[in-house]
Amino acid sequence: MKLILTQEVTGLGAPGDVVVVKDGYGRNFLLPRSLATPWTKGGQKQVDAIRKARSTREVASVEQAQTLKARLEQGAVTLTAHAGAGGRLFGAITTADVAEAVSSSGGPELDRRKIELGQPIKAVGRHDVSVRLHPEVSAKLTLEVVAG
Repeated sequence: MKLILTQEVTGLGAPGDVVVVKDGYGRNFLLPRSLATPWTKGGQKQVDAIRKARSTREVASVEQAQTLKARLEQGAVTLTAHAGAGGRLFGAITTADVAEAVSSSGGPELDRRKIELGQPIKAVGRHDVSVRLHPEVSAKLTLEVVAG
């Protein structure tokens, strides 16, 4: 099945990429979640529009991504969440919460879709979060979750 990606899919591609995947993966995962659209002959115009939008949103160069990486890896970002006994959170920390915490602590504006949590954050403490700044550059962000 030939599809046009509309969102970043880890291990598959970026928005605007044309990919060939197995029918079940495309029909049951990518299409229902609006991560891709079917390829058509007129799809090239759509691919060009997606790539243009991505280029304006994306970090322009590797050097800029490296400086952003150095800024993110300087120190830990503190996030306050409601927690119960034993340090378990009521709910989980989402990528949107992480992006908001980074911007409120004086860091750069991050797209929540570029933040990757290895596993759901459901407890207080220190957690490592990966941020894809550029296709060649990713940063490790230290997140300190405290009970509040």
